[in-house]
Parts: sequence; structure tokens; C-alpha cells
Amino acid sequence: MALSKDELKAAILEKAMTAPKPQLYVKDFYACDPDAKPRDVKNAANDLVKEGKMDFWSSGSTTMYAAKGRAKDEEHR
Repeated sequence: MALSKDELKAAILEKAMTAPKPQLYVKDFYACDPDAKPRDVKNAANDLVKEGKMDFWSSGSTTMYAAKGRAKDEEHR
């Protein structure tokens, strides 16, 4: 059974905070709820960005997600 939207958002945020890499693809969040549809996972991740809990991060060729404050600026390494 799929998680509720709030439970899914909590699971995504937890993964974003604890993942070894600070930037994650939306597909990395699919494992948070294997029963959820990919579109539902993407919508939940986008909601977290709108709420200010996560940020979009771009490498220039792809857009990824990162927990607020965890994204690294590749140009300043």
C-alpha cells in the first residue's frame, strides 16, 4: 500500500538529508515508496521545493534535488 502524501514527503526529505551524495535524481526517491507512482514521487519532491525544505540543483545538463543547505556548488570546490 502506498504511503500518504505527507508520509512520502517525510521519507523523501529523510533520504535527501541522509544520502551520501547531497544531490539526488528524482528516480533516487522512488525507493522511498515502491508502491507509489513515479509521478506522485516527483510531485511530492516538487512540493518540498515549494515549501522551502529542498532545493533544485542543476549541473547545467540535468536538474537534481537537494535538501536545503546540502547542495554543493560545483564551481566553488
